[in-house]
Amino acid sequence: MRRIDREILALALPALGALVAEPLFVLVDSAVVGHLGTPQLAGLSLASTVLITLVGLCVFLAYATTAAVARRLGAGQDRQALQSGVDGMWLALGLGIALAALLWTTAPWAVTALGASGDVAAHATTYLRWSAPGLPGMLLVLATTGVLRGLQDTRTPLWVASGGAVFNAVGSVALVYGLGMGIAGSALATTTAQLLMAVVLAAVVVAGARARHASLRPHHAGIWANAVAGAPLLVRTVSLRLAILLTVWTATSLGAVTLAGHQVVNSLWGLAAFALDALAIAAQALVGFGLGSGDLERVRAVLRRCLQWGVGAGAVIGVLFAVSGWWIAPLFSSDPDVRVAITVGLVACGVFMPMAGWVFVLDGVLIGAGDGRFLAWAGMLTLVLYVPCVLAVRAWAPEGPVGLAWLWASFAGVFMLARALTTGLRARGDRWMVTGT
Repeated sequence: MRRIDREILALALPALGALVAEPLFVLVDSAVVGHLGTPQLAGLSLASTVLITLVGLCVFLAYATTAAVARRLGAGQDRQALQSGVDGMWLALGLGIALAALLWTTAPWAVTALGASGDVAAHATTYLRWSAPGLPGMLLVLATTGVLRGLQDTRTPLWVASGGAVFNAVGSVALVYGLGMGIAGSALATTTAQLLMAVVLAAVVVAGARARHASLRPHHAGIWANAVAGAPLLVRTVSLRLAILLTVWTATSLGAVTLAGHQVVNSLWGLAAFALDALAIAAQALVGFGLGSGDLERVRAVLRRCLQWGVGAGAVIGVLFAVSGWWIAPLFSSDPDVRVAITVGLVACGVFMPMAGWVFVLDGVLIGAGDGRFLAWAGMLTLVLYVPCVLAVRAWAPEGPVGLAWLWASFAGVFMLARALTTGLRARGDRWMVTGT
């Protein structure tokens, strides 16, 4: 057990730093933009939701690549592992360019569809259009990070993500306040940071591919194979993003104070989710390697231990959220109503954080096993269960802090419970434990 703990922590701790650095981009933007005013913060809430949705739909670029590379590495096929990773990078670059053009064109429609109008809609559109050029970099970061995780290297993404987070923080303050660019400056800083991160990570993977004599040219068959492998995970991610979009849509209907408070609570939830995902990433790499080498006993041991770590870490984070909201809120807003909403919302999501740790770890285990088809069906089932609950909040919850508390009890409670039950039942069996490449 101690050996497994060491292996989990050796992967999870660097992955934690890299994952936490990513939502820090959103938190820094929230803190900088929040002091421009409530309409700007509400606009950022909508814009970041749209942007994160686009990038989140493509998270299969990291997850599927991690699983495929880890399995081939476990089977002793190092060159094929890197070749799969290079093909995934080409897929990411093509998707990023296409989505950048789509986002620039449809930004006003997207924020209007989420219920925004007036100054809130204008600020959201500005942020999205300045963010669009960074999408190829964001997706390339996903793909290259997936390759390195599959190779059980989580340290390189840590250093690159940390550097990107520092660059974004300094750039955001300089552009927003120093040059007076407002919310556009925040978006430009994030775009530049993501593009620089993509260049550095791509260079590392290219060097590894050359060392193992893998081709750097795009292979249509390999790119298509990556797309097919990622399709079930895309469906699973669609279900998650639809749930999040429904939550933001509901927050928008409950007024600017609720929406602004939701932006901060959601950013902190994302930070916690990424922190807990560090264990999921360790599970992905270790489970993929174990199944590739045919060691089922080791796979089961990794599953049990990662779940114990996940629930325990979730409990610690939940307590921190529940007791620290009143001190955190002033960092993001000078509006007293928004501060109360943030405090109450953090208590609501903190209560359910241990269950979230269970869910995120099981997600990582099943993704590492390549069990995408089940995750796709389970994701759609949990979405169906969540829809009537969030619609009830929209219809009957009051505006302000109380409404935000009900909204987070619905999302962090009902939605995450449905995910916990479906993935937990699947993990109890052995149909997901398929060995080989």
